[in-house]
Amino acid sequence: MKLVSSLLDALKAKDAGFWACVAAAATTAVGIVTYYATKNYEIYVPIQYQYRPGTISGWLANALAKHSRSRRKRRPVRVYLDGCFDMMHYGHANALRQAKAVGDELVVGLINDAEILRCKGPPVMNEEERYTLVEAVKWVDEILRGVPYDLNPDFVHELFTKHRIDYIIHGDDPCLLPDGTDAYAHAKKLGRFKMVKRTEGVSTTDIVGRMLTCSRVNHFISDDEPHPLAKSFSLGTPRAESGGEASCSDASTRTTLSKFLPTSRRLVQFSNGRVAPEGARIVYIDGAFDCFHPGHVKILRAAKAQGDFLLVGLHTDEEVQARRGPHLPIMNLHERSLSVLSCKYVDEVIIGSPCVMTDDLIKTFNISVVVRGSVSETSMLGPVEPERYAFPRAECIFRELRSPSDITARNIIHRIVDKRTAFEERNARKVKGEEAYYTGAKTYVQEL
Repeated sequence: MKLVSSLLDALKAKDAGFWACVAAAATTAVGIVTYYATKNYEIYVPIQYQYRPGTISGWLANALAKHSRSRRKRRPVRVYLDGCFDMMHYGHANALRQAKAVGDELVVGLINDAEILRCKGPPVMNEEERYTLVEAVKWVDEILRGVPYDLNPDFVHELFTKHRIDYIIHGDDPCLLPDGTDAYAHAKKLGRFKMVKRTEGVSTTDIVGRMLTCSRVNHFISDDEPHPLAKSFSLGTPRAESGGEASCSDASTRTTLSKFLPTSRRLVQFSNGRVAPEGARIVYIDGAFDCFHPGHVKILRAAKAQGDFLLVGLHTDEEVQARRGPHLPIMNLHERSLSVLSCKYVDEVIIGSPCVMTDDLIKTFNISVVVRGSVSETSMLGPVEPERYAFPRAECIFRELRSPSDITARNIIHRIVDKRTAFEERNARKVKGEEAYYTGAKTYVQEL
């Protein structure tokens, strides 16, 4: 013990400079060892195992993502969105797309005809037709039929228990019951409600207005005198200076034909981004596909069955108008593109495809077979213009398919005109609500 104590006393007595030299030497030695260790590490350790900035956080993020995928595969997040989906358009499809983005599985509640009649008025399309349209949307995983218009506590409980729904979805536009109360009040109270952005520039009311404006001036739709119902479906504002009921000519100028603002992002959201695999049998079908309806869905399904990859050619607005007359097509080219792209049977769309098929078009897209349905908007006028499919006929790759449905946009317009009074009452309420949304209640909601 005395020896140890003597040594400590001796060390303490050493000059401070000595210890500084020892510390410097030790630091230098550590630096040299670290340098050569790092150099050998980079040479002999594979790069995937080397540390790089962000390696630990990246590994942790990948581990968490893998865990999340595994958990959501065992228990996927299920979301519910209901609606009438009458005269279904790309706005409906975009709501379904956003709802699917909230979770993993999208369950759609399809309100039946009786409930729609009780709460809103007569639907234009019956339940089977509306089911056909909803079932064909590529973001829909499951459909519940016969759901109530109002989400009462009992039905909400059934959604959360029997159907394992995690969240109820609706757009940011108001949805009021006949008594003026919020149809989603109970779901909001429970904290199980998610809001998605309403797609502006289109609505069922707006489309009906376009149809009726068309019926007033287009002999292709009707040879009768202009129908007074057309004025009731305008989303515009009557000329205040007139002081009275607007004339038919005023109605024509007031009717909103389209408020759709196309963006590249919207097209990307709807596109599948698919490329036909090598050796795939590519099926081509073209047309206007105006006011997307069950007849379109069924012929696209039949066309897809003819091969592996379905390519749809959409004609320009000018070409459609040249064939059918003024105020047609009812939906413009970009609107029609989104409706067709939302269909699960469609793989790709040519936006503005030429009417007359050429050798160049077929070679460019490697088309194997060209098909056309037996029923179209112009089929009652006689055979299709012979030059349109002259080349594919000559190449023996043209095939006419028997259309599974005889529904056309012309038929749908006639349905509306035949129920004039009921639709006047329904549309008056709807127009008032939409005007209130656009002028007062509209706020910014981030789109998914």
